[in-house]
Amino acid sequence: MSDAAPSVLPFLDRDHSILAFNERVLDWAQRPGVPLLERLRFLTIVSSNLDEWFEVRAADHLSAAQAGESKGPYTLRSYERLSAYAHKLVERQYSLYNDELTPAFSREGIAIVSHGDRNSAQRAWVREYFEEEVRPLLIPVGLDPAHPFPQVANKSLNFIVRLSGKDAFGRENEIAIVKVPRVLPRVIRMPAKVSGKRQLLVSLSSVIRAHLDLLFAGREVGQFSQFRLTRHSELAVGEEEVRNLRTALRLGLQQRHYGQAVRLEVAAGCSEFLSDVLLKQFGLPAAALYRVHGPVNLVRLQQVIDLVDAPKLLFRPYVPSWPRGLEPGRPIFDQLKKRDVLIHQPYESFDGVLAFLREAVHDPQVLAIKQTIYRTGNDLQMMELLREAVRVGKEVTAVVELMARFDEEANINWAEALEAVGAQVVYGVVGLKTHAKMLLITRREGKALVRYAHLSTGNYNPRTARIYTDLSHLTADPQLTSDVEQVFVHLASQSRLPRLHHVWIAPFQLQRKLIEQIDLVGMAAANRLDSRIVLKMNALTDEPLMEALVKAGRRGTRIDLIVRGACMLPAGVPGLSENIRVRSVIGRFLEHSRVFYFRAGQEEHLYLSSADLMNRNMLRRVELAWPVLDPQLRQRVIDECLQACLHDQRDAWDLQPDGSYKRVKGAEDPRAHGAQAALMQRYAALPGEEEVRTWT
Repeated sequence: MSDAAPSVLPFLDRDHSILAFNERVLDWAQRPGVPLLERLRFLTIVSSNLDEWFEVRAADHLSAAQAGESKGPYTLRSYERLSAYAHKLVERQYSLYNDELTPAFSREGIAIVSHGDRNSAQRAWVREYFEEEVRPLLIPVGLDPAHPFPQVANKSLNFIVRLSGKDAFGRENEIAIVKVPRVLPRVIRMPAKVSGKRQLLVSLSSVIRAHLDLLFAGREVGQFSQFRLTRHSELAVGEEEVRNLRTALRLGLQQRHYGQAVRLEVAAGCSEFLSDVLLKQFGLPAAALYRVHGPVNLVRLQQVIDLVDAPKLLFRPYVPSWPRGLEPGRPIFDQLKKRDVLIHQPYESFDGVLAFLREAVHDPQVLAIKQTIYRTGNDLQMMELLREAVRVGKEVTAVVELMARFDEEANINWAEALEAVGAQVVYGVVGLKTHAKMLLITRREGKALVRYAHLSTGNYNPRTARIYTDLSHLTADPQLTSDVEQVFVHLASQSRLPRLHHVWIAPFQLQRKLIEQIDLVGMAAANRLDSRIVLKMNALTDEPLMEALVKAGRRGTRIDLIVRGACMLPAGVPGLSENIRVRSVIGRFLEHSRVFYFRAGQEEHLYLSSADLMNRNMLRRVELAWPVLDPQLRQRVIDECLQACLHDQRDAWDLQPDGSYKRVKGAEDPRAHGAQAALMQRYAALPGEEEVRTWT
């Protein structure tokens, strides 16, 4: 076969691929064998993912459509095509919710009761709840020249009402808006005195809807509808306009809730008159209107999972084991002197990482702790450990990525809390997100300073560490820890990086090094040597890397790509990508680990990474990839992360040449091999430890 880089292989559309990923997630909500509350959870995950897609990806397509663009990646056609796809996906969600999940919950004695289905006692309780908890927080706004349309925040619940009659001043202003505060719970459980033996709930929108007339004394409520607006929410902060990144971000966060409108959700029964008023107000085309048969925000139904008491309708709790590579009761530093340790989360507990940091904090020989903070969340365990390290006299440096999408505010709070106790806080480089996950400990041992490092494919977030699959790598390797030290120095001082021993770093060399490895394997195949590439990641959208993979495949390399989400490389196209297979594994846990395996003849290399194979990760982020040098640990990663996914017959989907995904044969067989199920069985701990459920 020709080894020329192909120019005729059309890549798949990225945004279409993201939406297709959500179809695979929705499949979990459709499976009868999945516990009922977990099916609801997966349904809400799809809605949460769609919210983010609209917040981040839709604006360019919408703007192009409104401008009548016909050329380029964003056009009127791209908007129409993606809108049609999204509409069908939303329709499937609500059909599933109304036709399958709601009746199934009813058979279990669980129901969200509408106003029309409430008995007199239940209506009385709801009326009392409205008067005491809801009405005091509502301020209806009648629209007139002195009362313009109020600002509607991103993803907030609102009502639009059409009134008849005249207001207190004799005017016929007929449109009013009721904004619903975010502090109010969207689902409320009714007490046993009105529920009997069933578990009955009411939605906040139903509570307000039933009592709208009480908000407009002397007026008659005619048409009305709940509505929810989604706005573009990507923050952009340019280096040329920023003197203090934290201050600029705080200002940006205040504006995020009021960005460009991109989607309008209304109740299915909303009149055309009211929907037209809203579309005109927000400057949206008809395709941006989503009429839904149910609550306009399915994400908030996650509250149902917490409100009802039905353990049998949930997954059996999973308890991870203590990391097999760490011997309990022995100092971790002593163990790392002898060997590296890998922790496969969530099958093995993230507590091993916390124990490593805790030991460093309380060890008098430890002089300095350096850590990156990306999506650490609001969990206080790591925060308190770092604060304690400062208090006991250690030098603590935190590289806080303030631009972590939708975690900006939490990370600003982290930065301020650490600065308050005297930690050195830096923000990386403006314009380059620091996405690398590193923790470096410097310890005095005799006359020498010895380094210990933790590198991870995932975030320092104890909550997501229970529901995302990731790999944590603990090491005392002098060259690897020296590389990590140099990266920290670079991030703090922005000085030029020296030549590193093992680590590949973006944006300087990661893309180039990956292409070099792919080309080496391709050349081995061309010379009839054993060749193999297996890459596991969350997304594949970087064109130079995809072109390199296609070139290596055309030279004869067998390539397996395990891509959970968006993948723009079509697999199995005769003459172009027939040696490439793309597989997506959607399991109970969110597949999140990034693993890159290359074999060229007798040479075998395996790298772990913080990076997906996306252009932004290669060129606009600080990312790391590092090798697993220990042969036994390398084989373990191959077995548990690569081979397990390639042989999965339960939760895997194979990408077809036309861009569609097909679930593997045998997936409906409960005896079929599932990678995650097998690893859960292998690593399950003894009863009594912390429980794990599923991903959100």
